[in-house]
Amino acid sequence: YNYLKQSYLLASSYLEELVEGAELDAQAKERARFAVRQWINALCPANFAATNPEAMQQALESRGESLTRGLANLMGDVRKGRISQTDEAAFEVGRNLAVTPGHVVFENELIQLIQYAPSTAQVAAHPLVIVPPCINKYYILDLQPENSFVAHAVASGNTVFMLSWRNAGPEISHLTWDDYLEKGVFAASRVAREICGSDRVNALGFCVGGTLLGAALAVLAAKGNDTVASVTLLATMLDFTEAGQIGVFVDEASVRAREAAIGERGVLPGSDLAFVFSSLRANDLVWPYVVNNYLLGGRPAAFDLLFWNSDSANLPGPMYCYYVRNTYLENRLKQPGALVNCGVPVDLGKVKLPVFALSTREDHIVPWRSAYRTLSLLGEEKTFVLGASGHIAGIVNPPAKKRRSYWVGEPYPDDPDAWLQHAREERGSWWPLWSEWLARHAGGTRAAPTAPGSARYKPIEPAPGRYVKQKAN
Repeated sequence: YNYLKQSYLLASSYLEELVEGAELDAQAKERARFAVRQWINALCPANFAATNPEAMQQALESRGESLTRGLANLMGDVRKGRISQTDEAAFEVGRNLAVTPGHVVFENELIQLIQYAPSTAQVAAHPLVIVPPCINKYYILDLQPENSFVAHAVASGNTVFMLSWRNAGPEISHLTWDDYLEKGVFAASRVAREICGSDRVNALGFCVGGTLLGAALAVLAAKGNDTVASVTLLATMLDFTEAGQIGVFVDEASVRAREAAIGERGVLPGSDLAFVFSSLRANDLVWPYVVNNYLLGGRPAAFDLLFWNSDSANLPGPMYCYYVRNTYLENRLKQPGALVNCGVPVDLGKVKLPVFALSTREDHIVPWRSAYRTLSLLGEEKTFVLGASGHIAGIVNPPAKKRRSYWVGEPYPDDPDAWLQHAREERGSWWPLWSEWLARHAGGTRAAPTAPGSARYKPIEPAPGRYVKQKAN
């Protein structure tokens, strides 16, 4: 076994040296690195029963029962179409996930809008509207009570509204990027303002939701609309110059193929996106579960983050194709006037709002240096916070855990590494810092609402609503 291990490590090192020494342009080299890394990860001796000493020992001690269980696990995952990463029976949306009290107060063909019940006597005059990523379910921000960002925002004295995106099917396969702005972001903001009797909202966008929100703010600025008081962007890219590892999947040929297949009308399966994200971290999200589930015959532990990770969402083809072409491929969102959304040119430089931008240091989907460049594109009063950990764990970091840290500091030079050299590290969660920042843009306070909705927008059903429970398959 040691011989196999050392041979594997030597061969892996040699392959990586070949890639680094190859005369390739930057994009081709990154793709070569990715392909070789996938091959190296897949061929690790630990991924095969005969060359995994723990698997062989387990098989001997259990008289083959571990292999029988592993085969049963494999067949179950084949039927399911994906590798089990968590004990899915341990969780249910609405039972022990997404349980912060609230009601759906508005819905259309694209979203349900959830208004959460207040937990303080006084609330901010400006409601908080959260735009989550449309490529995943919103409840990453409302997992369990002890790690719910939504519950924290409510407890901090905010009237919180959450968009819950509908899982795309044939009936909405024609929807476009503009539809996601009009029927999603703008509709949610309008309803929240009317229910709360406020002329403005504070807006928060996460990941793709933040990109949508950035475009929406540019549209509002072009129309002279000042109904947003502040913006929070979590793990959001507006400048896709350095788009991270996802860029290896995007080129003109692949985008054209998608456009030909689903660009006019069609659905991008959530499983396709789930495959991409898992492959980016195969040694964390693929091969450990192959070994545990199939070679050792074990069952994955219950983990709320991984349950959410496996609960993928479909997207309308026209919306997805527009997004990928104009961000990852052509990077047009950052170019003033290069895009026209909702009938007006998009110019992020016209967005003059207080901005709180949060990225995480080990984010492989939204590299923190790319998120930092948001500061040069929009906003006036600017705050940048760099959290520890990755794309999800760095965001879902409740204060009670007393884990991790974050970096803050001014001024904000153009070079993100120059900023980091002088930033100071603070221990714990960034959530309280954000709550303090948001309170400065609350527009004053008022008595908390005693009932959800309004005379016009009556409660439709309790949170989390129907849309979030729709499965991609």
